[in-house]
Amino acid sequence: MKIAMIGTGYVGLVSGVCFSDFGHEVVCVDKDPRKIEMLERGEVPIYEPGLDALMAKNVEAGRLSFTLDLQSAIDGAQAVFIAVGTPTRRGDGHADLTYVMAAAEEIAKAAKDHIVVVTKSTVPVGTNRQVKDVVAKANPELDFDVASNPEFLREGAAIDDFMKPDRVVVGVETDRAAKVMEDIYRPLYLRDFPIVTTDLESAEMIKYAANAFLATKITFINEIAALCEKVGADVKSVSKGMGMDGRIGNKFLHAGPGYGGSCFPKDTKALARIGQEHASPISIVETVIKVNEDVKRRMIDKLVDLCGGSFNGKTVAVLGVTFKPNTDDMRDAPSLTIVPALVGGGAKVRAVDPQGKREGEHLLPGVHWEDDPYTAAKDADLLVILTEWNEFRALDLSKLAGSMATARMADLRNIYSIKDARRAGFEAYESIGREGFGQG
Repeated sequence: MKIAMIGTGYVGLVSGVCFSDFGHEVVCVDKDPRKIEMLERGEVPIYEPGLDALMAKNVEAGRLSFTLDLQSAIDGAQAVFIAVGTPTRRGDGHADLTYVMAAAEEIAKAAKDHIVVVTKSTVPVGTNRQVKDVVAKANPELDFDVASNPEFLREGAAIDDFMKPDRVVVGVETDRAAKVMEDIYRPLYLRDFPIVTTDLESAEMIKYAANAFLATKITFINEIAALCEKVGADVKSVSKGMGMDGRIGNKFLHAGPGYGGSCFPKDTKALARIGQEHASPISIVETVIKVNEDVKRRMIDKLVDLCGGSFNGKTVAVLGVTFKPNTDDMRDAPSLTIVPALVGGGAKVRAVDPQGKREGEHLLPGVHWEDDPYTAAKDADLLVILTEWNEFRALDLSKLAGSMATARMADLRNIYSIKDARRAGFEAYESIGREGFGQG
């Protein structure tokens, strides 16, 4: 089957590459000439483990190509996926559908034969019906169907998530569209991965509800962590005990400096807005959004305390700026709140991140970038762990502490223990939801 993929961002590129590995002929379309030129050279514009090799394999096999020309991409295609950005709209918190609707109109004008227009982008409930109206208006003679196929890819594990999904969600109105989607996902059907086929609105809602629930779990454990610090409990033990309950599960119960990334912040805001517009406010989600911002600010308070009440004149080594490990994505990362507070307070900040420097240089002005944690920590007054990259999980803490001007650590991902920090010679240590020692 021939598939056209509009958009070569994170969702579009990963999906396009993986569909081609299923054996489909996939043409990825983008309006950015620089991005297409990069892809044609075999360069991947995003960091996702394993994506470069999988892309090269399918390009070489002749199943995957890239173009600026939508018309040629759609010619002969049975399905075209819309995988463009839906950023939070300024002013009202809703998802901006400008790119989605523009893509729908362009598809209508380019298509000649029957085609299924599939929305892969995360969109508010009712969007696929709007897409249907836009296509019908732009080309009244076109024979087409619409489908909703939200993505559930974790950055850093996207290929595995695509190839071995917990479920695939497909929203359709017709048997014809359902058959096309079944053919597209046949390799997963044959391996008995769950395929949830439903109506358009339910498919759209599943995506938002799932992400809002996960964001709620993260925020809940972060609030529990704050209480643990007050009462002397250990949030890691609390999380472990909770997670053993099969009704709860252990995923997304790791306390930290707040959620970030391309999905949770945007999707929780959009879902809250959808509820408000339909006079059915989702108070839990609205509270999650507020509390998540409070969590980030609470981290700043921890760092101020460790610095003796002021950042001014202090040197701070920050390990990790991306919102999570194994990605270069910094969208809504806690670092974008915490690091500017350090710089704004007069601190000299040295940052280390295996993949975050490229984006970080633009997003975090005033930061000095180092290649390794030991260089960053030399003569520093405070060491802050913001992202739990594997590279930061087995550091020589004694070496770090011995090289610092004042050996103080803020372990905001709970990678190390109080015992580790004491033994290494740190004079002060703070983490999340656990006992600390020696605050400045």
